[in-house]
Amino acid sequence: MKKIKLLLLPFSVLVWSQNRDVINATRSVESQTYILKNGSVRTYMKPKLFDFITKAPGNFIDTNKSFVTKDHAYYLGAAVAGTLILLPFDQKLIDNSRQLGNKWGMGVENNYITAAGFIKVPKDIGSALYLIGNGSTVVLLGVGFGTYGLLKDDYRAKATASGLMESLVLSGVFSQTIKRIAGRESPFIAIENGNSGGNWNPFPSFSAFAKQTPNYDAMPSGHLTTFMAGLTVIADNYPDIQWIKPVGYTLATALCFQMMQSQVHWASDYPIALLMGYFIGKTIAKSRYTELEASDKEMKYSIGFISSRHLGYNMLGIKISF
Repeated sequence: MKKIKLLLLPFSVLVWSQNRDVINATRSVESQTYILKNGSVRTYMKPKLFDFITKAPGNFIDTNKSFVTKDHAYYLGAAVAGTLILLPFDQKLIDNSRQLGNKWGMGVENNYITAAGFIKVPKDIGSALYLIGNGSTVVLLGVGFGTYGLLKDDYRAKATASGLMESLVLSGVFSQTIKRIAGRESPFIAIENGNSGGNWNPFPSFSAFAKQTPNYDAMPSGHLTTFMAGLTVIADNYPDIQWIKPVGYTLATALCFQMMQSQVHWASDYPIALLMGYFIGKTIAKSRYTELEASDKEMKYSIGFISSRHLGYNMLGIKISF
């Protein structure tokens, strides 16, 4: 009598198949969906022309909330601590940066020529570095993303363009408000007046601020706030492009050095500016899409039974497809 060996493996998975639709973007009339490299899914609603205006009030409020939420409190604490730590060394750092800038052939003045009646063209590398924190740079980037978005009907690019314009508005509101509260002297004025580290004249009048702006507008750096906000908008919308942050942060560092060696800003003007720029950019970017994390997506699967013969054994298994 022939013996048959039967091996039952009720939980052995003989076939583990994974079915996924891998696409870059799914388009509809009102929204476009993008699948990121980490598997998360982002959906951008069709941008409106004046989103950068209509969304600004709400994002202003949300940015303020970001400063004081429980999980963000240490960011604010670190920025304040960084400011206090740097304050005693401000004048020394300005002097050292000026010496280094002079050694590298960088002048104190930021010089430009005007092309086409409104475009600033820097005359040297230092002026070029200073220009990257100027609002005109953010506008040009916004025009670039907007043009691409229109040509390709790409909602993400359009949202980025709108976000850049809004970041310029909110950066100005936040930085100008604190400047008018702090009333700190810019380095070149403080040096002329013999005020090491710069004088503080909180709450200057509107007329005084307008007539003698450098006497009051050092803290915080508006250029760095503007640049950081714009960079964060771009980086948050395009997280899969890995070179954006390293290049952006390198340029931010170069901008900081240029503003010090040209005696425009103190080192302690930077921590608060970085914090504001980051939260402004992050809030604006997130207001234009919804995201479903990879781990949060509902997994759809089917289970079936299969049988086979392997190495002389009859086997029973389970097939799971998802």
